[in-house]
Amino acid sequence: MTEDPNDDLINDQEEPQETITRITGMYKDWFLDYASYVILERAVPAIEDGFKPVQRRIMHSMKDLDDGRYNKVANIVGHTMQYHPHGDMSIADAMVQIGQKDLLIDTQGNWGNILTGDRAAASRYIEARISKFGLDVVYNPKITEWQASYDGRRKEPVNLPVMFPLLLAQGGEGIAVGLSTKILPHNFIELIDASIKHLQGKRFTILPDFPTAGIADFSNYNDGLRGGKARVRAKISQLDKNTLVISEIPYGTTTSSLIDSILKANDKGKIRVKKIEDNTAAEVEILVHLPSGLSPDKTIDALYAFTSCESSISPLGCVIEDNKPLFIGVSEMLRRSTDNTVQLLKSELEIKLEEFEEQWHFASLERIFIENRIYRDIEEEETWEGVISAIDKGLQPHIKHLKRAVTEDDIVRLTEIRIKRISKFDIDKAQQKIDALEDQIAEIKHHLEHLIDYSIAYFTRLKKDYGKGRERKTEIRAFDDVDATKVVIRNTKLYVNRAEGFIGTSLRRDEYVGDCSDIDDIIVFTKEGKMMITKVGTKTFIGKDIIHVAVFKKKDKRTIYNLIYRDGKSGPSYIKRFAVTGITRDKDYDLTNGNKGSTVLYFSANPNGEAEVVTILLRQAGSIKKLKWDIDFADILIKGRVSKGNLVTKYSIKRVELKEKGVSTLKPRKIWFDDAVQRLNVDGRGELIGEFRGEDKLLIINQSGMIKTVTPEVTMHFDNDMIVMEKWIPKKPISAIYYNGEKEIYYVKRFLIENEGREESFISEHPNSQLEIVSTDWKPMAEIVFAKERGKDRKANLEIDLEAFISIKGINALGNQLTRDKVNQVNLLDPLPYEAPKEVHADDIEVIDETEVTAEISEKAGDGNSNSDNKKSPKDDDSDDEGQKTLF
Repeated sequence: MTEDPNDDLINDQEEPQETITRITGMYKDWFLDYASYVILERAVPAIEDGFKPVQRRIMHSMKDLDDGRYNKVANIVGHTMQYHPHGDMSIADAMVQIGQKDLLIDTQGNWGNILTGDRAAASRYIEARISKFGLDVVYNPKITEWQASYDGRRKEPVNLPVMFPLLLAQGGEGIAVGLSTKILPHNFIELIDASIKHLQGKRFTILPDFPTAGIADFSNYNDGLRGGKARVRAKISQLDKNTLVISEIPYGTTTSSLIDSILKANDKGKIRVKKIEDNTAAEVEILVHLPSGLSPDKTIDALYAFTSCESSISPLGCVIEDNKPLFIGVSEMLRRSTDNTVQLLKSELEIKLEEFEEQWHFASLERIFIENRIYRDIEEEETWEGVISAIDKGLQPHIKHLKRAVTEDDIVRLTEIRIKRISKFDIDKAQQKIDALEDQIAEIKHHLEHLIDYSIAYFTRLKKDYGKGRERKTEIRAFDDVDATKVVIRNTKLYVNRAEGFIGTSLRRDEYVGDCSDIDDIIVFTKEGKMMITKVGTKTFIGKDIIHVAVFKKKDKRTIYNLIYRDGKSGPSYIKRFAVTGITRDKDYDLTNGNKGSTVLYFSANPNGEAEVVTILLRQAGSIKKLKWDIDFADILIKGRVSKGNLVTKYSIKRVELKEKGVSTLKPRKIWFDDAVQRLNVDGRGELIGEFRGEDKLLIINQSGMIKTVTPEVTMHFDNDMIVMEKWIPKKPISAIYYNGEKEIYYVKRFLIENEGREESFISEHPNSQLEIVSTDWKPMAEIVFAKERGKDRKANLEIDLEAFISIKGINALGNQLTRDKVNQVNLLDPLPYEAPKEVHADDIEVIDETEVTAEISEKAGDGNSNSDNKKSPKDDDSDDEGQKTLF
């Protein structure tokens, strides 16, 4: 057999060998070099001028081409490629971004729309030139440090001498290798004010201002450092009961992306929308049409919770300083930028001073040269050296007042003076020029000695010249967190199989419980006295014999559960009342005493703390004398769910029957208004509006003359022109003075609200009609200030008792004419003393607070013995809702 010479090779290939290759030479540093290049030359702006390299090269190229006229962007891009070693598309995109910020570039043509997300036209169709502001603050070749371009053919600036916190005004964003930066844009005027405060040694705070406007909460901004957060929201208002208007959008979104997010949320069932219209042009206008019967207030919160109408931005202040990345906050960026501006102004002044001193020096030499006819001394000289020497010798007696020595270059310049100029030389004009230069020199020296004052004046001038129309766009407001579970649309149906112990959205053949959402928690009680809270699912096993299922509201202190249970198979029975505010999800909780065989005899869930009356029926056994009696749950004070409860009887209960539905045993709810977030709350934040029972309403009056009464809810939104919000007292009149635009006369009216829950206008609908004052005092007083008429003395101010002036009429009544004289102003005065009638309620008696401790009740057992001395608590009828009840 012949041996194959390739056998050894095959065997070697079948046994893989592990080799280690060490990278040496230039491979070793390639990645670090690449990362450094991306950080320094592409993604991160420099702190000195606020530009990335491509932006700096664009601005430098625009200055090269600048002749006051517009240039095609394509031409500017091509010129920039002499300095920027990358593609034309990247340069064009960077230029469009600068142009859209409306600060440095004066644009012409279609430059895109930051509101809609529409792209700019091709660079061959649009034009640009440097704005006046850009020319003012960005360029000064005399104080610019230069370097060779990438190919060595041209010179480009290392940094442009920007004398303004440009980086903070424009913002900056970039992703490099291993780090990123996200500096949010700030307001032009506020940056200047902050720079002035810094120069004055005062504290300052700067917060972002977005070109898309909107509303923002910067409570966790953290000065723009890592870990900070800015929450931004769209501005949403109610056009009518079925239409919402989005007039401003959050930063980082467009109208297209915003509408897409709303449609996606609608498809998922989080919100319910009928139709969306996008009427955006120069201003944002998105109309969101809602189905009838849907709450606009709740939908606004749902838009914030489930769509891009609210988003969170995480800033990260990273800049380049000395060719190294530096992480600093926006306040420190402003300080460094302002200090840099001061140094640039100083350098600019020093250069000007040197120039003026040179001009003064030569003007003085020229005067000496011509006035003393030194030019005649060179007539006999035959050599250049002799000419220089003769002029130098002639100048010597007259140059003692000069500030520096005369050089040969100075003498050469004198020889270049034309004879025509010598012949027309005017000594007085020459002296005036020298005096003017001396004044300018003195002024510059004064500025250098008072550099801070000069810098403050510089910033003040920038604000005056360029601040018009650059007022803050983004409204700063603290946000109230939106509870998604409270605003989500109930987009699915919940079912229960009580006997088998299943709940879920897929049990369509079983008992329907109600509508729910896919993010809801469900609370379930079983006949064994067990309770569980679980997430909505398609089919979830809880336990057999379910007696109550409902959507769970976290931290709900007003939903009270009334329970009577038997302890063990033959033990005594207990009664208890409790609330469930929050527990661990998917955990079994035992509401009984824990003995085996315990069972629930009576259960009810009461959304407003209702306490019903039930009848206890005992089984006939032995010598029991009393087999039937009533128990009022109002006698049982509210405890925790783990409490044992109060003893009902030690005998066997046959059944428990409902005798009388319950009324609320909870105190009226105190409601506050937090002006910072423009929302109602029950947490004690802001101004106390009052104590509200179930039937109480809130009175709201707007400056537009609209008035309405509403049931107070923490999800409510309020218009910006709201001027009155208080607890409504139905019999308390409302007084108003308004200007009728149609009749051009002031009227007074007093009225009561006739249509509860309906929004109405109580002034004329003419476009020139205007509400002057409105009062909800019992006896209001007003002051009329008359306008001065030509040729007449001004009438004295008039005080009016509105109650005496007019009686109470209907809300649609015109009212009584106030005066035919011209009115300058109407002021509301302090009301007259009046003791308002006390509000009377059928349930105005002491009520039980949900935080009070439960007392034992008397045992009403068959033998009639009493084991406790509880006192009966009176009842409150906040609500006549019966709640869900189950009898066994």
